[in-house]
Amino acid sequence: MIEEGGAGRRFYRISSLVNLVRRALMKRPPHPAFTRAMIIVTLLVIWEIAARWLIDPMFVSPPSSIILTLGTLFSTKGVLAALLVMLSEMALAFVLSVVIGGAIGMLIGASGLSRRSAMPIILLLYATPQIALLPIVILAAGIGPTSKVLFGVSHGIFPMILTVEASMRNMPPVLKTAMRSLGASRWHQWRYLWLPYMMPGLFTGMRLAMSATLLGVLLAELFASSNGVGHFARRFAETFDPASLFGLIGVVATMAIVFNETLRRAEMRLSRWRVR
Repeated sequence: MIEEGGAGRRFYRISSLVNLVRRALMKRPPHPAFTRAMIIVTLLVIWEIAARWLIDPMFVSPPSSIILTLGTLFSTKGVLAALLVMLSEMALAFVLSVVIGGAIGMLIGASGLSRRSAMPIILLLYATPQIALLPIVILAAGIGPTSKVLFGVSHGIFPMILTVEASMRNMPPVLKTAMRSLGASRWHQWRYLWLPYMMPGLFTGMRLAMSATLLGVLLAELFASSNGVGHFARRFAETFDPASLFGLIGVVATMAIVFNETLRRAEMRLSRWRVR
C-alpha cells in the first residue's frame, strides 16, 4: 500500500507538472524563433546520433566533426577562392535573372494579347530540363565563369517571369479602371498601382530566382569546373572525405540563407503599407 501510494503521488506530481506546462504554453505560446531553434537543435541531435552509431562514417559525418573540420576546409588551397568566385557568379546571375525576367514578365503581363502569345512559349521552355542545355551552354561559352552565369540565369529567369506575370494578371480590373478614370498617366499607373501591387509577387519571384540561380551555378560548377566549388565537391566525394564535403555544402547553404534573409528583410521594409 505504501509503495502504491508513493507511486500514485509521483504520478500525480508528474501529471500536475505536465498540466502546468501545457497551460503555460496555451496562455503564452513560445516565440517562433525559439521554436525554430528547438527544431534545428533536434535535427542536429538526431543527425549526430545517426552518424555516430547508425550510419557508416565513411559516407556521413556527424555535425560535431563537420564543425571541427571547417578550419581545415578553409585552409585547403583554392577552396576560399572558389567560394568567392561562385558567390560573384551567383550574384551576377541573380541580378541578370531579376532584371531580364522582371522586364519580360511585365511585357507579357501588360496585355492579354502578349500573354496569350508568349506564355505558352515560356511554359514550354520552363518545362525543358535545364540540365540538358548545359552541354550547349558549355560549347557556346566555354568552361569559364560565363557558362556558370548563363546557366544560373537559365534557371533563375523563369521564376521571375512567371511570378511577375501572375501578379499583373491578378490585378483587379476595377483598380485599373479607377486609375484611368482619375486621369492618371501611364507613369503614375506604374508608380502608384502596378509596382506596389506587384511587390509581394516580385519578392517571391526574387527569392525563388535566388534558389534556382544557386542551383544552376552549382550544377555548372559540378560538370564544367576544374578549380571551382564543384571540383572540390567531387574531390571530397571521391576521396571519401564526408566531413569536408558536408562542410562545403554547409557553407554554400549558409550563403543561400543569408541571401534569402536579406531579401525577406527588404520585402518587409518595402511592403510596410500592406495590411497584415
